[in-house]
Amino acid sequence: MAYIRKFVTGSGATGVQVCYKEHGEVVRTVHVGSAKTENGIAKLEKKAREIMEGGTKPLFNLEKYERKADEK
Repeated sequence: MAYIRKFVTGSGATGVQVCYKEHGEVVRTVHVGSAKTENGIAKLEKKAREIMEGGTKPLFNLEKYERKADEK
């Protein structure tokens, strides 16, 4: 299970992390970043949601190669 954790840093900014739990224990934490503005925090939360979704965007765009293979 993954969830987004927000906390106040020593400098007064808001930090955003993605935490992963197994059997009630946090087993992994990914620090997304920290920001002081509402807009910045919103961007970090969006990035955290993308991380939780497993990065559904492909690393490489192979569409142009797939089309060529289909044409043959």
